[in-house]
Amino acid sequence: MQSPTIIDEAFPPSSWGATVRLNLMILRTCIEERLTYRGDFVFSTFVRFLPIVTQIFLWAAIYKTGQTGEHQQLNGYTYQEMVAYYLLAMVSRAFSSMPGLSSGIASDIREGTIKKYLTQPIDYLNYLFWYRVAHKLVYYLVAIFPFAVVFYLCGSYFTHQPSPLEWVMFFLTLFGSFFVGFLIESLLGLLAFWFLEVSSLIFIYMMFNYFLSGHMIPLDWLPAWLTDVIFYLPFKYLAYTPAAMLLGKYTPDQMWYELTIECCWILGLFVANRLAYKYGVERYSAYGG
Repeated sequence: MQSPTIIDEAFPPSSWGATVRLNLMILRTCIEERLTYRGDFVFSTFVRFLPIVTQIFLWAAIYKTGQTGEHQQLNGYTYQEMVAYYLLAMVSRAFSSMPGLSSGIASDIREGTIKKYLTQPIDYLNYLFWYRVAHKLVYYLVAIFPFAVVFYLCGSYFTHQPSPLEWVMFFLTLFGSFFVGFLIESLLGLLAFWFLEVSSLIFIYMMFNYFLSGHMIPLDWLPAWLTDVIFYLPFKYLAYTPAAMLLGKYTPDQMWYELTIECCWILGLFVANRLAYKYGVERYSAYGG
């Protein structure tokens, strides 16, 4: 009989092994589900790239209207840097956006669909997490080609040569944006345990999120008194911070600081999600079905 290893003693197969297998099964099932309607998914993915052309022409018109010229600066950004920022912010938003997550959670709670997760050995939030991982994997599998084409055609707009540290920080904050986006939206959806209708809250969040994340304009375009508040919120990690990392807007010390704060937000939001789910389930009542 083979003696148990240190890993087996620390993480018994009955616990961690089963959890890993369950997560992999959820991931595989969700990927298969996303691929069921792959034609519609591919078409919708390509359609999302159409606004890029209009945005490039829009910023060109803004710079020319301001009589700054395409090679002059507007609020610290040249026209080339502005287009590069927009493209990088689009990549970040593709990681951090969670369409339908908060409304789906609210619907599950309101309609009682969440009962099936409470009576089965599947953690609801864990299932939603791996479902979103599967969605992003399939999305980027489809979108990698159009992304490559867009960045190749717009390569001249990227005038800054990122250092190896900037590349590392870009990818770390980019993956961190996925966790921040997921945790914020899931926490918003869990409010349905206490409020019958949260669609208005979701709409308000989406409206402010588009602005506070830096997707509309770079956050350093805003007045200093406003950025002093916004920069302490988690929204900038959804779009602005990863883009700013690769454009050289941070010093090395600032990059490590931003990464640390992002990790703190991820930990805090994770704890908030778990507490909201725990106390929400305790007061939850469902009938029928």
